[in-house]
Amino acid sequence: MKNGLLVLNLVLLVAVGVLFWLHFSKPAAVAAANLPQARTEGGTAGQCRIAYFEMDSIENAFSMVKDVKSELDRKEGQMRNELGRMEKEYRNKAQQYQAQAVNMNQTQSELAQRDMLQTQQVMQSREQQLKQEYQDLQMRKLQDVRSKIEAFLKEYNRNGAYSYIVSYEPGLIFFKDSAYNITGDLIKGLNAEYKTAATKK
Repeated sequence: MKNGLLVLNLVLLVAVGVLFWLHFSKPAAVAAANLPQARTEGGTAGQCRIAYFEMDSIENAFSMVKDVKSELDRKEGQMRNELGRMEKEYRNKAQQYQAQAVNMNQTQSELAQRDMLQTQQVMQSREQQLKQEYQDLQMRKLQDVRSKIEAFLKEYNRNGAYSYIVSYEPGLIFFKDSAYNITGDLIKGLNAEYKTAATKK
């Protein structure tokens, strides 16, 4: 019985060894033939070309991004001002009630507490509403910027020169050939389109 198991194990070991040898001894040309072919400028099989752009440069030089940041800063300032005004009114009301507390009866004291609690709830609700409005605006504006970049890149690559165009972020890509850096073209084209669109309004 033990001899039978030993023979079976040896046969299995030899079979695995043969499969291993067959799998890893394929000629490089055969293995390469099984890989999908990348598209070149003319759309034929060939080298895969990837262009990239520096996202931080786009954020610093694209006029639309600057305008979006200004709009978001204004919205945030308005939100802070409104919340600050409500906070001030709340404190003033609290001080008034504290000053009157000595002369208040039980009912008046309870009404004052209820009023302060209600004012606080209104403030919290308004703060949540303003923050949600800000986040919605931020997401909408960032999506607008992204759509502009995508639309421009689609037109920029209409001849199919590149298989991929990616945004460079430190830590994500470890090597980049500056010959494929299209940041300058992207900034120039985006700003020209944005300026033309702005003059039509």
